[in-house]
Amino acid sequence: MTTELTVLALAALLQTVQFVLMAVPVNLEVGTSKTLSPRDADRLGGALIDQVSTRTARLVRALNNHFEALILFTIAVLVVSLSGQSSTFTEICAWLYLAARVVYIPAYAYGWVPGRSIVWSVSFGATVAMLVAALI
Repeated sequence: MTTELTVLALAALLQTVQFVLMAVPVNLEVGTSKTLSPRDADRLGGALIDQVSTRTARLVRALNNHFEALILFTIAVLVVSLSGQSSTFTEICAWLYLAARVVYIPAYAYGWVPGRSIVWSVSFGATVAMLVAALI
């Protein structure tokens, strides 16, 4: 298995950790009667994210952001790995992506400005760099 694929597996596990970090406070704050429901806004009295604390809402958004980022990172890893373009550079990029995604969780949860955006840029830039490296 390439280093990039290993990091992809770790990134997926990170996403499960993020899910737990978000789900526990959401359930504690709004109760399982709401989280187990179909979550229709009209039945809940509005969107669920609007009914939780600021920090918990940030954890929800951070998880959603990782879902979005993981799609592009997965593409980059597959392109690099399947084309045999793995290199020290793409390995470093993969680790940078993962490290940035780990730091992104507290950066978003605690509202680090502009730190959150800088950390996001590192993960996005590392992903794009992997794609470019595979093409050249």
